[in-house]
Order: sequence, then structure tokens, then C-alpha cells
Amino acid sequence: MGTDTGRRRAEELDEYHLMDMPRAAEMEAVVRVAAAVAGVPTASLNLLDDARQYQHTTVGFAGRDCARDESMCAVRLGRGEFVHVPDAREEPDYRDNPWVTGELGHVRFYASAPLLSPSGYVMGTLCVFDNEPGRLDDEQIGRLTDLAGIIVAFFERRRHARLSAGLRTTLTAREEWTRTVLDSIDEAVLAATPSGRLLLYNRAARDMHDPEIDPDAGPEGIASRYQLYEPDGRTLLREEDVPLVRVLRTGEPVQGRELMIKGPGREPRRIRANARAMRGPGGVVTGAAVSLQDVTGELSRLRIIDEARRRLALANAELRRSNADLTDFAGAVSHDLVAPLAAVGGYLDLLDDLRDEDGPERVTAWVDEAARAVGRMRDLIDSLLGYARAGSAPVRAVHVPMKEVLDHVLADLNAEIVAAGARVSVPGPLPTVCGDPVLIRLLLQNLIANALKHRRPDRPCRIEVSADGPSLRIADNGPGIPPARRALAFDMFSRPGHGIGLPSCQRIVERHGGTITLDDTPGGGLTVTVTLPVTDGPTSQFSGRSAD
Repeated sequence: MGTDTGRRRAEELDEYHLMDMPRAAEMEAVVRVAAAVAGVPTASLNLLDDARQYQHTTVGFAGRDCARDESMCAVRLGRGEFVHVPDAREEPDYRDNPWVTGELGHVRFYASAPLLSPSGYVMGTLCVFDNEPGRLDDEQIGRLTDLAGIIVAFFERRRHARLSAGLRTTLTAREEWTRTVLDSIDEAVLAATPSGRLLLYNRAARDMHDPEIDPDAGPEGIASRYQLYEPDGRTLLREEDVPLVRVLRTGEPVQGRELMIKGPGREPRRIRANARAMRGPGGVVTGAAVSLQDVTGELSRLRIIDEARRRLALANAELRRSNADLTDFAGAVSHDLVAPLAAVGGYLDLLDDLRDEDGPERVTAWVDEAARAVGRMRDLIDSLLGYARAGSAPVRAVHVPMKEVLDHVLADLNAEIVAAGARVSVPGPLPTVCGDPVLIRLLLQNLIANALKHRRPDRPCRIEVSADGPSLRIADNGPGIPPARRALAFDMFSRPGHGIGLPSCQRIVERHGGTITLDDTPGGGLTVTVTLPVTDGPTSQFSGRSAD
């Protein structure tokens, strides 16, 4: 017999739990009938594994186990056929067997019917024998074969009974396990038949509903029975909108359906429902499962989190703005105050050169100009300090004549303009706007100074300040800024030479609620355009466009 076949036969014996199985009255009766059919005094039900022969039930003698290689039944067991030996002493396969030679017995007549499992494996034999030679006719062989089938049927019945008992035990344990698991979670879970009657619901579902859940009630009136409302808490759910009913009627899943559950003496609960159909063969709906998540506390937590996030975002924005103000202020002190200081220094140099060569009128004029430059510088410093300290304080909006502001700026930058050989032209009138005069002056000063600083060495510097309604443009004929780098031009110190000029301009414009853009100047150069909202009245904000 092959190794695989022998292993599978041994597995069959294990599945039937036959080896060492206690004697049964039914088996003893069958073996007794087998001896009577064969007309012999002795018969045995033998089971064989890979190592031994186990005489499960015997008639006419005291059974005894033996090694498999000593068994007469094992000799032709692998053939799975009825064995008929009239005299074992005359059969070469049997004459030396210890059951024949007298070592274990004095068997002469021997016959056995194989016990074939439904899978076709031989588990043992129904064996009849005698100490005298004998012979069976065909009818006796047929009856013994039938009795062997009865024994196998008995084994099969016992196996099924054992499996059924085990299955019932397993199912009961699994149901208990499922119930325990479902009761341990805080999300309500329900399962229903196609008619809408509840098969299963957990602890959270029982706690969520008041009145108590009625498993025998159908879906009719379910919304009013369990007080199911729309999220507004006032509109009773229509029956067809109840997630369980909807899934059973349409077969389509329900995801994240929000509703409200009310109950006498209870706070309303906001619920998020998910429902899905259970399907059998062919996709037929065999029921539905529903989960209900109480999100009342979650929404409160989300509101708290959202409020905390909002406050954090405001604090971060304020911190970024404050840092930007400090950076703007530091840069302005080191960059934008140079112009009035240069004007003061220039006039003082003139006074030093003049000595007694000119009249007192010119000396007085230059002293006055120097004094005014110092005054403007002092005002600018005071305003910058106030601007940095004020942080988010509103812009002081008054009417500001742009022409007058520009004149002061050009006077402050006169030394730089002369040194650069530049010409600043104003071809038309400039508007009077509403805004903070110090910030607007700083804006114009930065834009003119940037145009002077970033001029081309191969041609005279030309700057034109013009207005188009509420817009103000400052156009130069310098090298310009490539389009790909214009967005970066508003970052602090992003471009050598720009310092804080354009970033400060952008900050001033944003504080007035406007925009600032960079464009090409026809013929080469850069035009900066500033636009701010325009409103009427003394509290209107600055509007206009400026060019760098």
C-alpha cells in the first residue's frame, strides 16, 4: 500500500474516532449475525491503522490486539475486496501467519468483507473464521458484504452526530462570542430580516432607544416609535428615509445619514447612520445591517477644536504680522532714513564750503532746508515707531495731496537724484487720496529710491510719476524684473539691492486694503502699479497705484 494511501486511511480512522472506540451493542449484534450467516462460531470487527490491528468487537472468542504485520486482515487489505480463504494452510499468503501457525491461533477457514469509507479508503474488515476448513456460497458472501456496509453506515452516523454536536457547540459559542463583542462596543449595531424584524441588536442599541426595542415589530411606524427626526430635531423622518427601511427597499447602501433621536426625559442625540444590505445567492437581499454612531459629543468636541484652531490661526497670523512689522521697522531704520540724512548732510556741506563767500540769505535758506529735512526725519522715525508698536491698529486715514507728498520726497532724495543724473517727471496732476500720510510718504520714497538705485549704467535714469484716475504709476527705464521673479521681489531681502523697499511697499498697501503689481515699462524698465479701494468722505482709504 502506498505511503499517501496509508496516511489518508489513517486520517479516515482519526476522523471517525474508531481506534479504541468503546464497544457498542449494535456492533456486537451485527458481528453475531455475521457469524451466523457464515455458519462459524467466531467473528470479529477489526480496525487497522499503520501499526496495529484493533479487534473492536468479537464473538466466540476473547479479542486481542496484534501488530499490523501479524494480522491476517492486513494481508490483502489494500485490494479493498472480499477475501475468501477455505483453508489458510494451503494459501501461500496466509500459511505462515501466526494466527494460522498456532502462535496466536489455529485459523483454517477465513473470510473478510472490507469496511470501505465513503471516500473509498479501507478502515478495517468484518472477519469470520473457524478452526476447521470451510467455504461460503455467493449468497453468504453478499450478506456479509451487506453487513460490512451496515457497520460503515453506523460509523458514519456516529461521525455526523459528533460533528453536529460540535457544530451546535461551536455555533452557540460563536453566538455568545459575537454577542459579547458587539455589547463591548459603543456604536449601536442592528440586523434585520427582509421584512424589517430585528434579529440582532447590541447593548448600545438598547441604550440608545427609548422605548425598549421590540424585535417583533415591523418597519411600519418605526420613525414615530423610536422618535427619529431630521437633523433639525423638529421634522419627523419619513418612513422611506429611515436607513433600515431604505436599504431593505432599494438594496442601496446608506452612508453617513445624520438624524436626531429623541426620548422622554433624555437629551436629544445626534446620530450618524450607516446601513448596508445583506445578500444571498444571486444577489437577493436577505436582510440589512445598521450601525448608529452617537456624534453628539463629537460635534461639541469638533466645535471646541475648531474654535481653538481659529484662535491659534489668529494668534499665528498676529505673530507673523508682528514679526513682519519688526522686520519692516528694522529695515526701514537702516534703509529709508538715509534719504533725509543725506539731505541734511548735503546742506551742511554747502554751509561748510560757503563760509563767508555768499550772502546770509542763501545760508538761511539752506539751514531752513536742513532743518525741514531733520524735522521730516524725526516725524518719520516717530511714525515708524508708532507703526511698529501699533501692530494691527487701524490706518489713520486723512486727505493726502499726492503732489505735495511727492515734492517732499523728491526734496529728501534730491542728493541721490543729482548724483544719479536722473530726471523725475510728473506729466499730469496727481490725485488727492485718503490714507495715512506718513505711510503714503514712505511708500513713495521707497518706490522712487528703488528706481534710482536700480538704474541702468548705459543710459540716463528716467522716472515718470503719473496718475490714471485713482491709480498711481511710477515707471522707470532700468533693467526691470523678469516675470518669473516678480512674486519673489516682495520677499524680504530676496533680491540684492532691494532690501525692504518693495516688501515695505506691499505691507503699506495691504494695510490700506489694496494691491500692488509689477509690469514692464514700454521701451524697457519696470512699472509698479498700486491700487487701493476708493471711498468718499474723510474716512476713505488711500487709493492709487505706484510704480517701482
